[in-house]
Amino acid sequence: MLATVLHLHRGTPYVYQGEELGMANVAFSTISDFRDIESLNHYAAATSAGEHPERVLAAIRATGRDNARTPMQWDATANAGFTTGEPWIAVNPDHVTINAAAQLADRESIFHHYRRLVELRHTDPVVAEGDFTMLLPDHPRVYAFTRRHDDVELLVLGNFGPDEMVVDLPEAAAWADAELVIRSGGRATNCSAPLALGCWEAMVLRRRS
Repeated sequence: MLATVLHLHRGTPYVYQGEELGMANVAFSTISDFRDIESLNHYAAATSAGEHPERVLAAIRATGRDNARTPMQWDATANAGFTTGEPWIAVNPDHVTINAAAQLADRESIFHHYRRLVELRHTDPVVAEGDFTMLLPDHPRVYAFTRRHDDVELLVLGNFGPDEMVVDLPEAAAWADAELVIRSGGRATNCSAPLALGCWEAMVLRRRS
């Protein structure tokens, strides 16, 4: 969902070290597992000031930069196929299921979804050159916008929540027969509504004027 929303925006998107595989934060158990100097310094300062060590660790696990620095997860073998030696920081244990080899073999994987997004940007001028109009700017969960170029318009919807959502747009009926360009997982069960989104789901529709 995040990839779809970001890559359909204006500007130049980028893919950062494993996000195309859905690589996740790593739950290091002790401060000695971390390597980021900012995290180490924060832990030392916070615990010296009397904060509970586990509370400080929980905050670092959620926001620390080492989450984006664990070795690339190529396969399910030891050290995720990254090295036969000892990596400078531990490999995320989830590499046995989240890795490049597994995702290449699965046509519905996050990796292949990224490939479709990149292909769309290269083949459809509206993605790279179209204008941008924000919709529902005050909605607490749905991120919605359109991209328009010449006679082509895309509607991009993202459900930033764990529950199904029917998007109430003023022109929802006008999109009922639009072409489905791309959709991420979490399919909505309420498919009778024209703009129904499942949990954490994104959807891109195309229509021509």
